[in-house]
Amino acid sequence: MAAPGTPTSADLRRWRKHLANERAEASVYRELAQKHAGEEREILAAIANAEERHEKHWLNLLGDQVGHPGRANLGTLFLAFMARHFGSVFVLALVQRFEARASYDDDADATPTMAADEQIHEEVIRALAARGRDRLSGSFRAAVFGANDGLVSNLALIIGVAASGVDNHTVLVTGLAGLLAGALSMGAGEYVSVSSQRELLEASAPSPNVGSALTQLDVDANELELVYRARGMSPEEASAHASKVLRDPVAGAGTHASADGRQHDAIGTGLGAAISSFLFFATGAIIPVLPYLFGLSGTTAIVVAAVLVGLALLGTGVIVGLLSGAPPMRRAMRQLLIGYGAAAVTYLLGLLVGGGVG
Repeated sequence: MAAPGTPTSADLRRWRKHLANERAEASVYRELAQKHAGEEREILAAIANAEERHEKHWLNLLGDQVGHPGRANLGTLFLAFMARHFGSVFVLALVQRFEARASYDDDADATPTMAADEQIHEEVIRALAARGRDRLSGSFRAAVFGANDGLVSNLALIIGVAASGVDNHTVLVTGLAGLLAGALSMGAGEYVSVSSQRELLEASAPSPNVGSALTQLDVDANELELVYRARGMSPEEASAHASKVLRDPVAGAGTHASADGRQHDAIGTGLGAAISSFLFFATGAIIPVLPYLFGLSGTTAIVVAAVLVGLALLGTGVIVGLLSGAPPMRRAMRQLLIGYGAAAVTYLLGLLVGGGVG
């Protein structure tokens, strides 16, 4: 038995594992920092420095018993590979989920400060990932959901028509017609939706003439306070904010403009959303048509179409899960079940119609 205060072999293995993980995590953040610029680079570099402080803690505990470098967890090694080769919002979303799982709360050899650091790192990465999601939220949202709609709606359409017993040519024409009609409908709908949202924002945005009027206001009357009260502030908050703006009118006007610009950036443009929605709906809708384009027919074509669409739905579900910070596989299975559920309903309907016609 080891003497009191002497680390056991299990302790040494655990410390070496922590050391390897901290080194790998510091590498992840350094790689991510190199892929970003400005403030985001500084933030990620600061987290890398914190991981290096944690690394020193385990080095101090191990002393001269560091031994051979340990191997980090597979998840950490995967993140390091992704950070080195991609460095996008997807990697930040993965890191966010990893930080949520990583915890020193149950390790008596980790300091309370280290445990607190890991919790703060999760929030920092969550905020950085949110910035990336905001940048993708307009056209990318239309793209992802356009692809899902194309996959599900055209699979359901093709399987329903095929189940009725019609010939291959009819199924193929139906699938291609569903692809074009659906893509046009999705593109038009996204254009109208996003354009209308931007128009509503523009109608609600502060007038560009407000900036020039601020310098001429009666400071004692402070009618600017009424503007902020109309926007939902309490009288006290409105008075304090109006006084602050009047002390620096140029900065006050600029704040409104930048906030309005961020809202516009978040929703994207009508044309961008329409093009993304059209293309990705068409991309999704062509997948269940592929077996018929290559000459397959009957049950074989239906099964191949269902398998291809199932794989695509799993992929889009993982992407949605990563971007939303939710469990990717849970989102993937949800997408798959919804898609197959819709296809099953239309297949049964096709069987009923086909039997009735026969």
